[in-house]
Amino acid sequence: MKARLLSFSLMLISLVTIAQEKLTYENIRVNAERLEQRIQEYAKFGINEKGEPYRVAYSQGDIEGRAYFMELMKNAGLDVHIDFAGNIIGKREGKNSSKKPIAFGSHLDMVPRGGNYDGTLGSFTALEIIEVLNEHNITTDHPLEIMIFQNEEGGLVGSRALTGNLKTEALTQKSASGLTLEEGIRAIGGDPGRLGEVIRKKGDLAAFLEIHIEQSKVLESQGIDVAIVEGIVGIEDWDITVTGMANHAGSTPMNDRQDALIAASKLVLAVNEVVRSYDGAQVGSIGKISVPGGAPNIIPGRVEMSLQMRDLSTEKIMKMFGDIEKRADEIAKSTNTTVEFKNLNLGTTPTIASKEIQDKMERAAQSLGISFIKMQSGAGHDVQEMAALGPIGLIFIPSKEGISHNPKEYSSPSQMAKGADLMLHTLLSLDKH
Repeated sequence: MKARLLSFSLMLISLVTIAQEKLTYENIRVNAERLEQRIQEYAKFGINEKGEPYRVAYSQGDIEGRAYFMELMKNAGLDVHIDFAGNIIGKREGKNSSKKPIAFGSHLDMVPRGGNYDGTLGSFTALEIIEVLNEHNITTDHPLEIMIFQNEEGGLVGSRALTGNLKTEALTQKSASGLTLEEGIRAIGGDPGRLGEVIRKKGDLAAFLEIHIEQSKVLESQGIDVAIVEGIVGIEDWDITVTGMANHAGSTPMNDRQDALIAASKLVLAVNEVVRSYDGAQVGSIGKISVPGGAPNIIPGRVEMSLQMRDLSTEKIMKMFGDIEKRADEIAKSTNTTVEFKNLNLGTTPTIASKEIQDKMERAAQSLGISFIKMQSGAGHDVQEMAALGPIGLIFIPSKEGISHNPKEYSSPSQMAKGADLMLHTLLSLDKH
C-alpha cells in the first residue's frame, strides 16, 4: 500500500512539474530590441566606399563580421569552433548527452550589393534563442548546436560540406570575393584538405530549424505574420534550340518564312500558359533568349533559349514539361521550324519539411497568437542540405515589398520577433516530445 502511495505521489509531482514547466514556457519571448540591435550592429561590418554593405563570403567584411558573431556566441556560453569547412559551430550541452542534437542557424555572407537580413536574421535568431534559454535557466534535454554556414550564397558551400556534397573539383571555383573556394576556406580558418572529417551522416541531427525572410511579398500582401514552409522546390533546367531558316528580311514574303524567333515567341507564351494551367504554386520561366548572328535585315534562323521549372513535385515538373513539348511540336509544324530540348541535368530534387515539425509549428503559432499560412520555398537554403542529416523545419517572415538581395531589404523588429518566438517554442516542443 505504501509503495502504491509513493508511486502515486511521484506521478503527481511529475505532472505538476510538467504543468508548471509548460506554463513557464508559454510566457517566454525573445528580446525584439536586442535582436534588432545586433543585426544593425552587424550591418556596420564590410561597408564599402559607397556606404553599402559588402560581406560576400571570404571578404574582409565577412571575416570581421564572423569574428564579432563568434565573440557573441562565446559570451552566451557556447562552446565555439570553426570546422575544417569554415563553418562556425556553437554547442550547448543538454541534460541527456546520449540524445542527438537539435541544430539551428543560417549564414552570414551576402550577395554583392545585398541587404542586412538575408541569412543574418536566421543567424542572430539562433543566438537570441540561446540568450533566452540562458536568461530563463532552461537546460534542454537535447544538446543544441548553432550552425553558421559559410558561403551559402555561393551555392550552399558550407552545408554541402557537412553532407559530403561539396565535390573536390568545386574547390577551384572562384567566389564573389575573387578567391577560390579553397583559398576562401583557408582565409576563414578552415582546412580544405580535411573536408572529409566534417561530413555527418543521416540521423546525426534530431532536427534542424531555420528562419529566413520570405523574399517575395505574399505574407506582406496578405497581412500574415509567418509562413510555415512545406518544402523547398526541386528545379529542372533545359536549353532550347529553335531552328528555322535565315533569309533576306526585305525580299522574303511573310507567308514564306521559317522565322525561328516567331516560333520561339509563341513557345514563350505556351510555357506561361501550360504552367499557369496547373493548380498549385509551381513556376516556369524562360529567362534567357538569344538570336545568334541576328541583324535587322536577316530573318532569324536560330534562337537559343532557356527553360526552368520549379515545384515541390518532380512528377508535376515532368508532366508540365510533357505538355510543353506537345505545344512545341504544334508550334514547330505551324511555323515550319524545329524545336529541340536538352535537359541540363543540373536539377535539384524537392526537399520536404518534416510533417511533425510543421504540426508543432502550427500548434505553437496558435498558442502564441501568430497568424500563419503554409508555403513552399522557391529559393534554396542551407536547411535543404540538412534534410540529409535529420528532420527539417523552415519559417518565413515578411520582407518589405518582397525585396531581397538588395540594400533596401528590411523586416521590422516585430516581424522578426514573431518568427523568432515561433522558432523558440517549436524547438522547446521538439525537445520535450
